[in-house]
Amino acid sequence: MLEGAGYQVTRAADGREALARVNEGSFDLVILDIMMPGPDGWEVCQRLKTSEKTRRLPVILLTMRSQPMDRVVGLEVVRADAYLTKPFDRAELLAKVESLIGQPEA
Repeated sequence: MLEGAGYQVTRAADGREALARVNEGSFDLVILDIMMPGPDGWEVCQRLKTSEKTRRLPVILLTMRSQPMDRVVGLEVVRADAYLTKPFDRAELLAKVESLIGQPEA
């Protein structure tokens, strides 16, 4: 979906790989599922937001967890920049990505 909109996408199979990729490269945005293999999305987000190197990197949590308390934890405790629940609307995701990092470069 993001590639189709013109964004360059890098994937990670789990939290460990996600952290390694972010620490090795240069990224504009991270989208995490909370319920991914260890460390989970909560922990990955928290690590990114507490690291001096990555604390300003926007993070979107995209998850099946739709309880109000999950959203509070995501936004207030682990400090994600956005919280979207599955199933999600394509236009909503693209609008949130664009609001955080702008339109893709041509």
